Amino acid sequence: MAKKFSRIDRNRPYLNILDFLVQEKTFLAIVIIGIILAGILTGYPRGAMWLGFMFAAYATVANDSIQSLGTFIESNKSRKWWVLWLFVGAIFLATVTFSWVYFDGDVTYQRLLNPDGTSDYPHPENFSFFQIIAPLILLILTRLRMPVSTTFLILSVFSADTSGITSVVWKSWTGYILAFILSFLVWYLSYNFIKKYFKSRKIHRSWTIAQWIVSGSLWAVWVMQDGANIAVYLPRQQNLFQFIIFATTIFLGLGLLFYLRGDKIQKVVSEKSRISDIRAATLVDLTYVVLLIYKLFISTVPMSTTWVFLGIIGGREIAISLARTKKGKKHRKKAGKMIFKDFSYAMIGLFVSVALAAAANPDIRSAVLNAIGL
Repeated sequence: MAKKFSRIDRNRPYLNILDFLVQEKTFLAIVIIGIILAGILTGYPRGAMWLGFMFAAYATVANDSIQSLGTFIESNKSRKWWVLWLFVGAIFLATVTFSWVYFDGDVTYQRLLNPDGTSDYPHPENFSFFQIIAPLILLILTRLRMPVSTTFLILSVFSADTSGITSVVWKSWTGYILAFILSFLVWYLSYNFIKKYFKSRKIHRSWTIAQWIVSGSLWAVWVMQDGANIAVYLPRQQNLFQFIIFATTIFLGLGLLFYLRGDKIQKVVSEKSRISDIRAATLVDLTYVVLLIYKLFISTVPMSTTWVFLGIIGGREIAISLARTKKGKKHRKKAGKMIFKDFSYAMIGLFVSVALAAAANPDIRSAVLNAIGL
C-alpha cells in the first residue's frame, strides 16, 4: 500500500501538467499560432507592426487590469459588465483623443516622442521576431497570474540602448518605494478609525460616486502612462486611419476584459484583505492615482505602473497585519508571503524583459554581457 501511494505521489506532477495542458489547450493553441505568425511576418514591416500591436493591445490591458481596474472590478461585481465597460471605455477614448490632437498624432503624451522629435524608443523599420512575440510572453505570464511589468517587458525590446531601460527601472523603483511608504503610513496610522468606520455593512451612496470618480481618474492617468506600451508598435505620430484602429481595438479589448471580469490575473487583487469593500478600494485607488499624477508630471520617462501598484498593495497589507490587535503571527506571515510572491513575479518579469531586449538589440546584448563579465 505504501509503495502504491508513493508511486501516485511521484506521478502527480505529470498529472498536474497534463491537466493544465488540457484546461489551457485553447489558450496554448492561440499562443502557438501567434508565434508561427510572428515567424512568418518577420521581415514584413507592415504586417509585423499590426500583428505586434494586436498582441500588445490585449496583453497590456489584460495584465495591467489588476492595478488600474482590478479594485474597480472587484468592488463592482454586482453591476453589469457592459456598464463598467462603457464607463471605462469612454474615458479611454477621451484621453487618447486629446493626446492625439494636442501632440499632433502622438497618443502617448510624449512618453515615446520627445518634444524635439527624437525618441528613445524609435519605431523600427523592420521588426525583429522578439519584438513581435514580446506581448505573447506577457500573455503567458498573465495566464500564470504573474503581475509583471508591462513597461519593462514591451518597451525594453524597442529601446535604442541600455539607457532606455535603466531610466525606466530607476523611475519604477523609486515609485515602488514611495508607494509602499505612503500606503503603509495611510493604512497603519488610520487603521483603527478605518476599522471602526468600515465595520458597518451599510455603505453610503456617496462612496460609490467617489469610487467611480477616483477610478475614472486613475484609469485616465494610467492611459497617459502606459498607453505607450501598446502604441510602441505603431508610428510615433499616427494618421487618422491608424488612430481609429488603435482606439477601436483597445476599446473592444476592454469590453472583453470586463466580460471576463478581469480573467485569471484578477485573483491577485481578490486575495487581498477586504479589497471588495468599495470604501477600501477607493482609498487604495486614491493613493495610487496621487502617486501616478506626481510621477506623470516630474518626468516623461515611461514607468512601470505595476511596480507602483504592488508597492501600494504591499504597504497596505503590511500595515494591516501589524496594526491588527489579534495575537499570533498568522496574518503577518500571510501578508509577507503575498508581498514576496508578487515582488518575485515582478522581478521575473524584469529578467525576462532584459533577456528579450538583449535578444532583439545587439547593442543591449553587448552591454548586458559586459555587465556580467562575459
